[in-house]
Amino acid sequence: MERSAHDALLGTAAEQQHDGELIYTSATRLAQAIRAGAVSATDVVEAHLRRIETVNPALNAVVHLAAERARAEARAADAALAHGEAIGPLHGVPITVKDALDLEGTPSTFGLAARAGTLATGDDIYVARLRAAGAIVLGKTNVAQLLLYLETDNPLYGRTNNPWNLARSPGGSSGGEAAIIAAGGSPLGLGTDLGGSLRVPATFCGIVSFKPTAGRTPDAGRYSIPIGQRAIVSQVGVLAREVADVALGLKLISGGQEPQREPPIPLGDPDGVELSQLRVAYCVDDGTFAPAPAVARAVTEAARILEGHGAHVTAWTPPDVGHAVDLFYGLLSADGGTGLVRALRGSKRDPRIADIVSVAGSPVKVAVLRRLLGALGQHRLAALLRNYGHTDTAHYWELVEAQLAYQRRFREALDRDPGGPFDIILCPGCALPAFVHGATKDLALAGGYTALYNVLGYPAGIVPFTRVRDGEQVGRQPAKDKAEQAAYQTERGSVGLPVGVQVVARPWQEHVALAVMGAIEGAARARDDYPGRPPL
Repeated sequence: MERSAHDALLGTAAEQQHDGELIYTSATRLAQAIRAGAVSATDVVEAHLRRIETVNPALNAVVHLAAERARAEARAADAALAHGEAIGPLHGVPITVKDALDLEGTPSTFGLAARAGTLATGDDIYVARLRAAGAIVLGKTNVAQLLLYLETDNPLYGRTNNPWNLARSPGGSSGGEAAIIAAGGSPLGLGTDLGGSLRVPATFCGIVSFKPTAGRTPDAGRYSIPIGQRAIVSQVGVLAREVADVALGLKLISGGQEPQREPPIPLGDPDGVELSQLRVAYCVDDGTFAPAPAVARAVTEAARILEGHGAHVTAWTPPDVGHAVDLFYGLLSADGGTGLVRALRGSKRDPRIADIVSVAGSPVKVAVLRRLLGALGQHRLAALLRNYGHTDTAHYWELVEAQLAYQRRFREALDRDPGGPFDIILCPGCALPAFVHGATKDLALAGGYTALYNVLGYPAGIVPFTRVRDGEQVGRQPAKDKAEQAAYQTERGSVGLPVGVQVVARPWQEHVALAVMGAIEGAARARDDYPGRPPL
């Protein structure tokens, strides 16, 4: 019996070492290893399922585990490879997908209890494209209710925690996806982005993500902002731990190098981008919310890296980002919250959404609350509310016209400002490191750093860069304004948390942004403060 127990312990240790080698291997290298016969799809899937079993009790990131189906698909993938059958670029590679994207036979709840028993009858087109490439879906990950705020928490599944610090949020609404990828439970996943829902979770969790140009991968989900609102269209995008994996995933969900369906503009090749020929605008503070010290440092140091590659780098401030933020909130609330009320029927409301719905369609309530907040010194929240209380079609049309005018103004600034015409914008992915739980109630988006590029429709990605250092955990003073108070509390105790950099390109120039992200990643990985693996 003693020998048997000893052998079992040795087996467990060997299994853990083997799993450790697999769970932090990139999706691209896993595919290569499976194709070469160095490891089986079954081994890879089992290693990731064990990792999910280990970390998910603490994270609550995976809310629907399709373990038996994944095992069956892994066995089929191994058999196909043994028989010499054609394989795709992700053959046998496990992935996860955001709850809001359909996976046949599983619910897409959007954090709504009323949808928990509704099973998808087919796969979302982007899920189907990854599965056609050989990917094996392990499960679905948690979201913010109705995908509406930068924390992943809802009355149905509860709160998801950040693997770098369980007292912090992984961001939202794709926070469950970012958390499980960062923790080694999945090498690659799909999420959506209407105002930062891919990019904020990536910077909070220390991984890579990418939101494509508006119209390349439009999200058809019907239980968030009503899809009839077409001024700002949610896009499906990719999360992973390495830029190369995100580039591959983006190529696959876009329909390949020469897509047969819309969009008609194919993806370019990042390898063909000459960095020394690029003009880069870098913005540390866009004027909407002061960045934390580590966030400002990350952007400045990333700009110097690109300068070292020969790029022409210029400090720059985008035009009137506050106006773009007003457009963002105004366009998405133009129905007075009617769509949200309809989606919430039969489900308990998250308090953050309940607050919005209670005033969104009432100009009288909005006016009274704005005056009250102003009197109490809550100027940020009062300013935010000026975008609510409208329900007429004429107002929506005026906002769309204002959006088109702003897009033209922004494009002209890129073309004509000193140092331009700019190919790339380098800026924060969020003004702060990972929020403490509950902070979005007062912080909302913490500025316009991500929402700006949804209003514009530009492609944008996050590359992990650094961690908060000693001496960088407080960049502001205590204040009366609740948003500033929440920011102060978020900065305190943030040492060690990851910080990413946002890379933005012009429309349909995803390959240029990916090339820049790859260069920043290559330099950042050599640094002592590169995020790497979380402590979980």
